Amino acid sequence: MDTPRRFDGKVVLVTGSGRGIGKAIALRFAGEGADVVINYFRNRAPAEETAAEVEALGRRALVVRADVGVQEDIERLVDETVAQLGGLDILVHNAASGYNRPVMEQRVKGWDWTLNINARAALFLAQRAAPQLQARGGGAIVNVSSVGSVRVLPEYVVVGASKAALEAVTRYLAVELAPMQIVVNAVSAGMVETDALKHFPNMREHFEERFRYALERTPAQQIVTPEDIASAVTFLCSPDAFMIRGQTLLVDGGATLGF
Repeated sequence: MDTPRRFDGKVVLVTGSGRGIGKAIALRFAGEGADVVINYFRNRAPAEETAAEVEALGRRALVVRADVGVQEDIERLVDETVAQLGGLDILVHNAASGYNRPVMEQRVKGWDWTLNINARAALFLAQRAAPQLQARGGGAIVNVSSVGSVRVLPEYVVVGASKAALEAVTRYLAVELAPMQIVVNAVSAGMVETDALKHFPNMREHFEERFRYALERTPAQQIVTPEDIASAVTFLCSPDAFMIRGQTLLVDGGATLGF
């Protein structure tokens, strides 16, 4: 007799899950028995590839194009999930965007765009999803943050502010959704080994040299991988984390400890 997996029969929605961290999270849930909604905005091909990998694991995959910075798209994303897969148990808000520029070069449009996708979406996705989670006996929500929420990174002011707001939203959701049997937390990612690293101004030039520098100062002696973030996310969505509420779990290999 097969041993039940942690997420057998669950439906999981992961925003921004066509590639990188979102893809790793989607595949981890699928590998543990969940059906997964793959959300993307600009590039459908990676989302379809992720969906094919989910299906290869024997689970259902639904690909939905939606801009989570737009309220109507948020509503449609959740509604399509429920209509096509029969319900929703877990929401992971991983989608992120932003303008990496110095303070004096930031513009109002960039601020609004970044805050809407990274922070506002977390509130209104949860608002739309919560009744669906409650209808199935409760569930979990995890928001993916970054160390820039509490540490000053080069040209990261708008993204950092949005991630700080995201963590604040997480705390409020944890308290107000608790009566609905919904557990809410966040995972803060340190420097993660993905293509997105090369978009950071301090990493674009001399990438290998800067990567090695960061590695040498990480106590774990390895850079965080998307799979490491996926492990933290799935843990926070499991019954083992039921008494963890409103917390931001830092996954950085010890890099921010400062030695």
